[in-house]
Amino acid sequence: MIRLEGGEFTMGSLNFYPEEAPLVRVRVNPFWVDETPVTNAQFAEFVAATGHITVAEVAPDPKDYPGMLPGMDQPGSLVFHKSTVPVGTDDPSRWWSFTFGADWRHPHGPNSSLDGLDDHPVVHVAWSDAAAYAKWAGKALPTEAEWEFAARGGLEGKDFAWGDELAPDGAMMANTWQGLFPFANTMEDGWERTSPVRSFPPNGYGIHDMIGNVWEWTADWWQENRRKPGGCCVVANPRGGTLKTSFDPSQPHVRIGRKVMKGGSHLCAENYCQRYRPAARHAEMIDTSTSHIGFRCVRRG
Repeated sequence: MIRLEGGEFTMGSLNFYPEEAPLVRVRVNPFWVDETPVTNAQFAEFVAATGHITVAEVAPDPKDYPGMLPGMDQPGSLVFHKSTVPVGTDDPSRWWSFTFGADWRHPHGPNSSLDGLDDHPVVHVAWSDAAAYAKWAGKALPTEAEWEFAARGGLEGKDFAWGDELAPDGAMMANTWQGLFPFANTMEDGWERTSPVRSFPPNGYGIHDMIGNVWEWTADWWQENRRKPGGCCVVANPRGGTLKTSFDPSQPHVRIGRKVMKGGSHLCAENYCQRYRPAARHAEMIDTSTSHIGFRCVRRG
């Protein structure tokens, strides 16, 4: 882990997506942060020590999902598949499929394995899986403010964790998607899916992979817009919303909370999801696992 002394920074952005506003001046206390996302090898140690069974390895109960289609009550997780032709980016079902037998040990489906992926970030972890690992390790999941402070690496007012350009002088600084998503990935960064941790330069604090590679869970419940304090106040150690504020208003009958995810993933592209930035944020239901969601931990004090 890397020790951060904490301090003040400006959280948020006005340059990309509305949920990143407003700009809020924030102060965080000192904390330690994992140098990289939790890897498959590290997660395997946790599972061996505790017998933990991830959400993706348990068949969903139809009682918890009214209207579940027949035959869908089987263990599985969401797996990304490139489209065979260029398609619009308005319908994620064109590139996501719920795959029976996909889980952290089988990241691309039941016939896949972790061979050669020990140092890649673990994926197919729901929020409770990440929280269980953190508790076992004597750590915690970061708040959104802690995560963003760490990701910025000491840079103020920059769009990216390394400056103002996505690829300065043509150098790829993180594992993202190059080309037309979800059809053609030119792999200028060398990777089509996840990459080994530390494959790209660290930020100013020496932390790797906070941008791209995999989305990372935080401890905070989603809130569409962070509240800006009146006057000249600096918010100390802010937390997100509540379970109630986190519900998806487009699905009023679904009462599954959503947590904040940060950092973007290897599927973020210039034509889709430009969330490969410290200020970017995304709401994800806590029961969801996918082939591009992982996490890292913090320790406070």
